[in-house]
Amino acid sequence: MQSLQEKASEWSGVDQEDAFAIDQVNLYHKLGGLQPFINLSTDFYTRVYDDEEEWFRSIFANSKKEDAIQNQYEFFVQRMGGPPLYSQRKGHPALIGRHRPFPVTHKAAERWLHHMQQALDNATDIDHDSKTRMLNFFRHTAYFLVAGNDLKKQSQGVPPCNGANKPAAI
Repeated sequence: MQSLQEKASEWSGVDQEDAFAIDQVNLYHKLGGLQPFINLSTDFYTRVYDDEEEWFRSIFANSKKEDAIQNQYEFFVQRMGGPPLYSQRKGHPALIGRHRPFPVTHKAAERWLHHMQQALDNATDIDHDSKTRMLNFFRHTAYFLVAGNDLKKQSQGVPPCNGANKPAAI
């Protein structure tokens, strides 16, 4: 049986070494601290909450945009070498558990990644190398959550998708 990390690598097309290249450089310090992460998360969630696809917007309907922005940038700061803002406020990130209530599917992961790619492309305060490292991490992590969602479904007796319904990359 494949591990969640192995499934994430297979489905995302990003091997674990590339996914965790964010750990080779302290991106928090390299990018100058908090502001680039706030800017990225604000741009990203503006795109998400304005998405033309109702099915995707509905995933976030029970969350305030400002809270979503704060949760994301605090997690990014913490994961990319900065202070543990997220854990101080909310406890351990426990990504699979925190995303359990949401339909984390291949289609949703690709839509999420579409908006993150656009937000990264728009980020003038993040250099190309850092964007590449971040996107590889985001892509792998998105599919790690899909694999976790599949594991949840299996425990409930629903067959896993095994990547068969994975859409083409956006």
